[in-house]
Amino acid sequence: MTSADAKVVVCGCGHWGKNLVRNFSELGALAGVSDPNQALAEKFSQQFSVPALSWDEVISSTEITAVAIAAPAELHAKLGIAAMEAGKHVYVEKPLALTRGDGEALLEVAEKTGRQLMVGHLLQYHPAFLALRDMVHNGELGRLQYVYSNRLSLGKIRREENVLWSFAPHDISMILALVGEAPDEVTSTLSPILHGKISDTAQVQLKFPNGVRGHIHVSWLHPFKEQKLVVVGDQGMAVFDDRADWGQKLTLYRHKIDWQNGIPTPKAAEAEPVPLPEAEPLKLECQHFIDCVEANKRPRTDGVEALRVLDVLLAADPIDPAVSSGETAARFPGVKIHESAYVDDPVSIGAGTKIWHFSHLLGNVQVGSDCSIGQNVVIGPNVVVGNNCKIQNNVSLYDGVELEDGIFCGPSCVFTNVNNPRSEIERKDEFRKTLVKRGASIGANATIVCGHTLGEYSFIGAGATVTKDVPAYALMAGVPAKRIGWMSKAGGRLGADLVCPVEGTRYRETEHDRLEEVTE
Repeated sequence: MTSADAKVVVCGCGHWGKNLVRNFSELGALAGVSDPNQALAEKFSQQFSVPALSWDEVISSTEITAVAIAAPAELHAKLGIAAMEAGKHVYVEKPLALTRGDGEALLEVAEKTGRQLMVGHLLQYHPAFLALRDMVHNGELGRLQYVYSNRLSLGKIRREENVLWSFAPHDISMILALVGEAPDEVTSTLSPILHGKISDTAQVQLKFPNGVRGHIHVSWLHPFKEQKLVVVGDQGMAVFDDRADWGQKLTLYRHKIDWQNGIPTPKAAEAEPVPLPEAEPLKLECQHFIDCVEANKRPRTDGVEALRVLDVLLAADPIDPAVSSGETAARFPGVKIHESAYVDDPVSIGAGTKIWHFSHLLGNVQVGSDCSIGQNVVIGPNVVVGNNCKIQNNVSLYDGVELEDGIFCGPSCVFTNVNNPRSEIERKDEFRKTLVKRGASIGANATIVCGHTLGEYSFIGAGATVTKDVPAYALMAGVPAKRIGWMSKAGGRLGADLVCPVEGTRYRETEHDRLEEVTE
């Protein structure tokens, strides 16, 4: 299978994205790769002889016809909408989105732009499922009565989403395709075992208007791997076992239930393996996307199908631990806030920011866009955090701290706000301001004594205690911290030649023990 016209860029080259890169390359459609991790993008660029592109380059290119998005689910809507508005067809990994509003927005933009939107419900392209679907729709199993799916394994255990959102979209997609309608009743049991807030196992029960019942069991805390879909009709049964060899992946059982004097009596039959063509499901899925791009036709797993799957997910888990609650989402659109975090009023948070487990933002706090606030972080009151800041676990930013853009705060680093604290004496009127200027980095367990300024792109070593103002680009270490060298913007330690070892930028020392970048 090859392609001549579709030019696809894979955006996201990580755990699953690398498989998309390989398949689109083998199909002759790979036009480039893109990943925030530039080193990873360059690796695949060299391996598959395609350019490594920034997201802006992908969007602005007039030659790229489509993008395949393998980014975190909270970015699906943002990236998919931008790509379609730039004239690209979009393939996006499951799930379609994390909220129905985002899902609807993707569908609206696809309709408005005339671009195809396809979602990676992979098993709908598996030869075994395609054969099973045809058996059901052709009536070989009689009237459909019951469908259940087990997707069980030991790992990969995630912390950014629960097992339902990670595993179940495939099973929901298959069951909806077999039944042919949406359920009118969804009940679920989600069990957090390893972590108090993130479910490791889930059971979902589905009841359909036509009387069919469904059951889904997913777990990443299971002693062995099982991927099995069982379909029960009144004239036969079938099993799709994706762990079996190709000759046994789909098995037909022509079992029947005879009723004698009102008593159901099973009538068993021998198992009949169903012959299947051997093919990689992901390659078939990628080829289907290419075909839809080139013919501008609607994909099998389009946005409408994916929105039905999303509806079941949301019905089974109306408050997903990986995303904001509805109330919080309305307050801070485009922001991801774990349900264990607290956000007081008034607070402003820029789009793209993530706030993780057990963190607390107090009143009169401003947080910019695209920040990452780790676990057990306290910010405020009266604190300003700029754009693109990364605040690691167990950091407290107290009254009077201001971070400009691009600040890194390592785990458990400390900011004080008064010089001579006593538990029995209140000194809130003596709080002193601490300013951390653009691009500075603060190492783990460092202490920043209040009332000082950390210069642009300064670098505070782990465990250091800062007791005075820090010059721009200074590398500080020790207790009390002293300058032991210079650091470049890119985070490279400068040698005697003052040339950045990372990107080659030149610097020079000036009067009063200061450093500046050479721009001429």
